[in-house]
Amino acid sequence: MTTWAIFGGSFDPPHVGHVLSASWVLATQPVDALLVVPVLEHAFGKGLSSFPHRRRMAELAFADLRRVRVTDLEARGGKPSYTVRTLRELRARHPSVELRLIVGSDLVDQIPSWREGERIGELAPPIVVGRRGHEGSEEVLMPEVSSTEVRRRLRANEPVDELVPRRVARYIRRFGLYRGSEERGSS
Repeated sequence: MTTWAIFGGSFDPPHVGHVLSASWVLATQPVDALLVVPVLEHAFGKGLSSFPHRRRMAELAFADLRRVRVTDLEARGGKPSYTVRTLRELRARHPSVELRLIVGSDLVDQIPSWREGERIGELAPPIVVGRRGHEGSEEVLMPEVSSTEVRRRLRANEPVDELVPRRVARYIRRFGLYRGSEERGSS
């Protein structure tokens, strides 16, 4: 059976922690592919940069990982984006594929509060990626970087070269993203 790891998120912008998490999953977990799913609209109402920019930055960020594919699946669904809806749609489209959901250890305790959170583990058992200071961090620790910090640095005209992939940094500069306070989102 084919297994896909599903990596959803805002990716506003995608950073090296995202890329390293995907690399770790591909290298250590029994998955055949990894599907990056940028949300269209955050389920908890957090403001996000435009979907086309976030999707393109995700494509650039993960370009060197050959088993990674970025999808616009949530842009074709309803608003806001719900993990359970995305997983159900993937299961319906690909019934012979086993799904696994990549979740940061900082979010594991929040899953029960998500829309139909009790169903998520049934549809796609989680692969937990550890984050410092959170339970479940024994498996792997990603560098302390967040999209929030990247946006803060960009607004302050501080360097982000070690926090985002080079292609993403060039894209951000080219389009002047994250310079104003209207560009907000989550890690």
